[in-house]
Amino acid sequence: MAKWGKVNFRQLEQLFKRTTKLEKQYEHFLEGLVKEIAARMLRKVIKRTPVGQYEDGTVGGTLRRGWTIDTNVTKKGKVYEITVFNPVEYSQYVEFGHRTRNHQGWVNGRFMMTISADEVEREAPQIIEKKVTKLLKEAFGGN
Repeated sequence: MAKWGKVNFRQLEQLFKRTTKLEKQYEHFLEGLVKEIAARMLRKVIKRTPVGQYEDGTVGGTLRRGWTIDTNVTKKGKVYEITVFNPVEYSQYVEFGHRTRNHQGWVNGRFMMTISADEVEREAPQIIEKKVTKLLKEAFGGN
């Protein structure tokens, strides 16, 4: 009868435990990642939002203060969604532009949300890669 030798499965069992723990953290990790990306977008859009300067010397800021994030992260299939929005009634007119009061001219839009969304979309892969790398290093004890 052949002798196969001894096998130590300790490291394989440790790997299994770590991957199981990582699997349990996965949903929480993704929600946190979505919230961080939304927070970055919020920061950018607030910076870009104009503040009204009025003839009587007063300064506005209602539109800038109106930006907010819906704290609920929704999952639709494999897509996680969170909403960054501004409930101020005239926000879309500042974003996309509008006719003047006398209907003789046009006020160009500021596109503060559009530009911010494009920037965050370009930055997202690096943000995600950095966070995933950190998570994997923590899970598997890497440097």
